[in-house]
Amino acid sequence: MDFGIFNLMGYRSQGTSTREILEDAVALTRLADQGGLGISWFAEHHFSNYGICPSPLMMAAYCIPQTRRIKLATGILVIPLYSPVRVAAEIAMLDALSEGRLIVGVGTGYQPYEFERFGADLGASKQIFADYMEIIERGLTEEFVEHDGAAYALPKTHIASRPHRGLPQIWVAGHAPEVHHYAAQRGFPMIVNGRFYSIDEVAAQRPILEQVMVDAGKRPEDLRWGLLRYCCVTDDPREAENYAENARWQLRVATSLRRREEVQAGTMMLGDKPFPNEQTMEQILASQMIGDVETCIARGVEEIRRTGVDHIALYFQVGDYPHRKAMRSLERFITDVVPGIEKELGPLGALTKSRVEPARREEHRMASGIGA
Repeated sequence: MDFGIFNLMGYRSQGTSTREILEDAVALTRLADQGGLGISWFAEHHFSNYGICPSPLMMAAYCIPQTRRIKLATGILVIPLYSPVRVAAEIAMLDALSEGRLIVGVGTGYQPYEFERFGADLGASKQIFADYMEIIERGLTEEFVEHDGAAYALPKTHIASRPHRGLPQIWVAGHAPEVHHYAAQRGFPMIVNGRFYSIDEVAAQRPILEQVMVDAGKRPEDLRWGLLRYCCVTDDPREAENYAENARWQLRVATSLRRREEVQAGTMMLGDKPFPNEQTMEQILASQMIGDVETCIARGVEEIRRTGVDHIALYFQVGDYPHRKAMRSLERFITDVVPGIEKELGPLGALTKSRVEPARREEHRMASGIGA
């Protein structure tokens, strides 16, 4: 099991330059690398202040020479918006340059606002995803690939750029049953957004994903999965509340973009509209690793024990939460929280699926899953 960071690279108010936003993510990535965290994820979004990075592959490439060990991950490549042969070649090139430190996070996408502006069909995104991923996988593992699918036809083609050592590690993101089934069939790890759900609600997702594995003819214990969660390590309750309010703004914008209910003022997407069944501020503060060191340790230990998760990617910088405070929070997470979690559970890298409490597993099977 390991922890990582998730870089959305958005902004809440005007005036911050593109370079500053991107360099803040690079600084967090360097610190995560120095602190021994496992993965730095770079989001892909288009046409709004929700996220300004259109190319996670370019961000990963920029971070290669500035880091030593940390894996650099696309979080995620919205596959239906790409040419499959071009993105396969770019993946291979970047994997070679990074000497195998690339993780390829992929998904179908979810924002109509983005798809419309690319002239792409969100309704067909899952079929397109399946077609394109077959081409990408074969292009990265075989000398020649040809394809005649429902969404794409490709004559016999050789991808000249080759990955470092075979197929790079692929993670599949999202909540749709189709992408979960694809990941299970291929043996790829899944990553889901835990949003502001309680640990009980997040843990209830595991048996659902295990059943997906069974339905694909796989062993449930072979499930590998990760979570996106929020983290702010601070002794100041006011700072914790400010971080949580920025996190709520971020999720409100994402929800409005998903539902075609954007609240926009000029070039700015606003997070002014509460989403259906939105958690209260008290619930947000109680469900995430937000608070002092002891609070973050306790919540981290419980989440690992209750979910058996393989990876937790944490948002440290959200909305207008100051970069210097995000850096300090990450530093304290590395120096204080991770050792405290390991004091309770042992070395994270040595943890196995047995960390999921058996008494909880059947309980979780009876619970409802997390919605899309």
